[in-house]
Amino acid sequence: MNKHGYNMSRRGFCLCCLGGATFATTGGWLTPSQVFAAAKSLVVQIREAAAAADITTTNLRGGISALSGSGGNMGVLVGDEGKVLVDAGITATRPRIEKALAELGSQPIKHLINSHWHFDHTDGNEWLNSEGAMIMAHPNSLKHLTVATRVVDWDFDFPASPKGALPTKLMEGDEETLKFSGQTIALRYYGPAHTDSDISVFFQEANVVHVADTFWNGVYPFIDYSTGGSIDGQINAAEANVKMVDDQTIVIPGHGEIGNKKDLIAWRDMLVGSRENIAKLKKDGRSMEETVAAKPTEKWDPVFGNWAISPALFTRLVYEGV
Repeated sequence: MNKHGYNMSRRGFCLCCLGGATFATTGGWLTPSQVFAAAKSLVVQIREAAAAADITTTNLRGGISALSGSGGNMGVLVGDEGKVLVDAGITATRPRIEKALAELGSQPIKHLINSHWHFDHTDGNEWLNSEGAMIMAHPNSLKHLTVATRVVDWDFDFPASPKGALPTKLMEGDEETLKFSGQTIALRYYGPAHTDSDISVFFQEANVVHVADTFWNGVYPFIDYSTGGSIDGQINAAEANVKMVDDQTIVIPGHGEIGNKKDLIAWRDMLVGSRENIAKLKKDGRSMEETVAAKPTEKWDPVFGNWAISPALFTRLVYEGV
């Protein structure tokens, strides 16, 4: 890991070397968008990293596995009726995703569920649709994928997705239930959280849930204010996740290692405590620079501060939203 807190690891995509020179010459007092703009586009870096990434398969239970290494963690249900995927990874990883899926069985891909609209979870939509997957998502995912969408804190403008990459089946309410290969698949909309399009996907008989970017296990998260996310929404989603699971539930995070209820509680407590500390400093009149210098997340940095989003950058993200 470099001194600014960005490193490459097996926990999903790489955000290494962001803003190195600019960070040094400015003393580190950058907004989130300035950090990302200081180096080659974050999105380009992630796609380039994915092109060389290995795909790791973790077999869970009930015919469900997790694939990691291509953007966000993917979930896969394999049954007699075919395969259901949660999230699509990044297109550049297609050959290795195809190999991993083939090793899980010869069943065809029938359904793809997008947990939210972000590219590291939907970039593979078009090729998976071409393989026969019907794409399902919350209406807000379709909204963002259909039009050009700017993420300010990534300093990036995403063009509208091609027709073949768009979800064609949308949730009609905040909850929806599907039946597939002996599994009851419960979808639940969080409301605005990481974005305004986040849903959980719960395989009930297996007691396995994919909560996507409402949970980054062991790492600080990115919060997308441009498309409806907020620190308060992240906390609300974290509370909902803790209530949704029991001690035996296997939890697939958007990024990080496979987790459980204990991990969800630690994540929620970190979000709540960080928000409280940062909000107090801001209320007391501290600038963003002064707030970062006060190290309000220091208590949690040894666990959560060793990956893509450094403690300083996470502090800036929370500061934006309190």
